[in-house]
Amino acid sequence: MSPLHFLKSAAIAASMLASVGNAAPHGPMSLVKKDLKFAFGSEKIRGVNLGGWLVLEPWITPSIFQATPDNVVDEYTLTKTLGAAEASTRLESHWSSWITAADFTDMHSKGINFVRIPVGYWSVTPLDGDPYVSGGYKYLGQALDWAQSASIKVMIDLHGAPGSQNGLDNSGRRGAISWTQGDTVQQTLGALTKLRNDFSSHAAVAAIELINEPMSPQLNMDTVRQFMVDGLGTLQNSNVAVAFHDAFLGPTAWNDWGAASAQSSLLLDTHHYEVFDAGQLQMSTDQHIASACGFGQQLASSNKWAINGEFSGAMTDCATWLNGRGVGARYDGTFNYNGASSSYIGSCAGKSNVAVAALAQSERDNIANFLKAQMVAYEKADGWIFWTWKTESAPEWDFQELSNAGVIPQLGSWDTSICG
Repeated sequence: MSPLHFLKSAAIAASMLASVGNAAPHGPMSLVKKDLKFAFGSEKIRGVNLGGWLVLEPWITPSIFQATPDNVVDEYTLTKTLGAAEASTRLESHWSSWITAADFTDMHSKGINFVRIPVGYWSVTPLDGDPYVSGGYKYLGQALDWAQSASIKVMIDLHGAPGSQNGLDNSGRRGAISWTQGDTVQQTLGALTKLRNDFSSHAAVAAIELINEPMSPQLNMDTVRQFMVDGLGTLQNSNVAVAFHDAFLGPTAWNDWGAASAQSSLLLDTHHYEVFDAGQLQMSTDQHIASACGFGQQLASSNKWAINGEFSGAMTDCATWLNGRGVGARYDGTFNYNGASSSYIGSCAGKSNVAVAALAQSERDNIANFLKAQMVAYEKADGWIFWTWKTESAPEWDFQELSNAGVIPQLGSWDTSICG
């Protein structure tokens, strides 16, 4: 999830569409359809992300970051501040308990057929000099076995790259965007190679995502496209779909890029939230629903398999630390980051640090309708993966709790007329 989306804007994205859409690949792309492990294109993906597990995000598990200095804003600064021994102890406790086999059983009972598991490069191919602690990689392998037992397929998502590909805490390190500098691209390809070698043959692994949310226009898009080509080459001889994020350019911006969808195993992943700018935060529930339905039409216009790989039930950014530790919320006017600020729209009281059941019935109804519209809309293409399976205190983002409270409808049972 990208909590600091103010770094991009619709205007920036629009200005980039033509250059990406018309750009030719830098090298040959001879992907052919393989014996894949999921019926992409015919079976809808209905999934959840396992956010905050193998890549920490302060807003998902604030308890891990509480009682640490204010400069601890991501996994990098947490492990650096705590030191290897203490960080390892705390993270081992988190890894072994946050997601278990019981979670996969619960997902399956709720109709989930796919999980996306974010993982940082430091868990896969750690680099000398980094403060990150090792140990998370073994839990990825364990999760694949749990998924297989629960008849759930997996997308392994390289969520954090060396140097950070987006400057957000979900990349492991908030701040500068230094990916593509020095040897970082080759190091990223090395992590993908190890993921391929270790897990592509696992029966549960149906897709591997090249990199999560590379930030345009801060990154050179020619370099990003070359990385995509090289990443495809790394994965093309394995029987997994190759997922790639749209770099915030929109689901149709890549229609002229890559091999034709009928001959390839490319899966476009786009992320759609409606809480990260003031205009979206001022929309009514009906306007949010209309916006989601419209985005579903865009998604269906991709000429590749296409999913919305991150979305939520949120219509405010009130969840504690959602925009980053110490940043505040746009909705209540407390947002302040790198000179950017916000104006008051409404109160955040009662919108975080509460159970779904504690929300007003009208609010639960609004969330339910918004979620139904999104799920219907994204199934006009190839499906969706909700962000995220569970949180400590963010009710609009917690699939497990929303489902248990009846806010998320029985999957597949909805009236599709909500999107016309």
